[in-house]
Order: sequence, then structure tokens, then C-alpha cells
Amino acid sequence: MIAVPGGELDTRFVGGGQPTLVFLHEGLGSIALWRDFPEAVRSACGEPAMLVYSRHGHGHSTPAALPRPVEYMHHEADVVLPALLARLGIERPLLVGHSDGASIALLYAGAGRPVAGLVLLAPHVFVEDVTVASIRAMRGEYESTDLGRRMGRYHDDAEATFRGWNDIWLSPPFRTWNIEDRLAAIGCPVLLVQGDDDAYGTLAQLDAIESQVRGSTRRLVLAGVGHAPHLEAPDATVEAVAAFVREEVGDRRAR
Repeated sequence: MIAVPGGELDTRFVGGGQPTLVFLHEGLGSIALWRDFPEAVRSACGEPAMLVYSRHGHGHSTPAALPRPVEYMHHEADVVLPALLARLGIERPLLVGHSDGASIALLYAGAGRPVAGLVLLAPHVFVEDVTVASIRAMRGEYESTDLGRRMGRYHDDAEATFRGWNDIWLSPPFRTWNIEDRLAAIGCPVLLVQGDDDAYGTLAQLDAIESQVRGSTRRLVLAGVGHAPHLEAPDATVEAVAAFVREEVGDRRAR
């Protein structure tokens, strides 16, 4: 447990080479819900250092203040993540983010902070109708099934975790959330991974990122895969990340 602004974060840090892989989970995620993906990526990339953590309100970390504000991902990128990396002495990380975590990675890099690269799994840079519809359907599932009980295996307060994510995404003020203003400042290599059956976002998200960042980009669209490519197509996703690190991030370090 590491103390940062907002309370303690449950973290897992493994030492090794550089750049340090930092994993940023999705809106209902935690350390455990990454499954074995972080370790698989670390192994495929030659065992660099690795940080995996649960954000406030997730897993076993300190609860988050609710309701979340529209700018909650900005706060994660601008306040919490820099403090955590500073506590661990991590400089110029390679950020691996899924969904909300991918958005936080973009915000962090887009603020001008040094990063070795970005791996973005199903990222969001603006709100789409399909996203809102799927999140609304998830609320119905939560209220009518045992989803809350199942989430309780991974979160100290599953109700707060769910509401903290679901309520803000479905709030009227959040419909105008947009982080494209930070994309032009991103000059590092970027890997974009998304399933073509993603119920939470379309390829318009990838198009927006590719057209506005300054760094080189790679795109992997996985057929028949939904919102979690790292869990639904783990081999292809790990292979893509390893190639990206070897050919883009490694080259950038060499120069």
C-alpha cells in the first residue's frame, strides 16, 4: 500500500529492466482483474520492471470520493499517477492502459510528461452513443443479476466501485467529455488495439488518436473481439505489444 493524494493505493511492483511497464486498468478493473496479462507482457518484453495497481475506489485501495467529477480521469493523470511514479522512482514509463486506463495514459502523456510509449487497449477520447447505451445496459445487469456479488471477489466495496464508474458515465454533463485537446502534445510511439465487436466504442476513437498525435502509431483491430482484447485474444495482444516494444520503443531508446 502506497500513500498518494486521496489515500493509499494497492500496488504490485516487480523490478527489472527499462522502461518500466505501468498497467492502468479499466473502469471496473483492479490488479486481479488483469488476470495474467501483465506478467505475460513482461515476459514477452524481456522482463522489464513492472507496476500494476488498483486506483482509488477499486480493489483493495482506499475508497474514492463519490460522486466522481467529470474530470476524474484528469485527476488520475495529473495528480495521482505522477505522485505514485515519484514514490517509486519511475521515470519515463511505458503506459499500458485499458479503456478508462487508456484515456488516463493519453492524458498523462498529453500533459507533456516523459513516456517511453503508450499501449492503448480500447481507448476513449470522446463519448459515443454506443458507449452510453452499453453502460446503461450494464446498469440494468447490475441491478437485476448477481454482478455485484461477483464484483465483490475483486473489490472491497463493489457497490461503490460500480456506481463510481457507471453514474458519472451516464450523467448528462459527461456527454461532452473530450480529451482530444491533449493528443497533439504526444510524441512517443503509440500502439492502438481494439476489437471490431467492441460494444463500448468504435474505431472512430482510434482514428481520432492516429490523426492527432505526433508520434508513430500502430493499429491492431481484432476480428470478433469485444472490449477486452487482452483477455479475449491474449496471444495476439501480447505478441503485438512485444513487437511494438522491440521495434518502436527499443529503437527510440537506442536513438
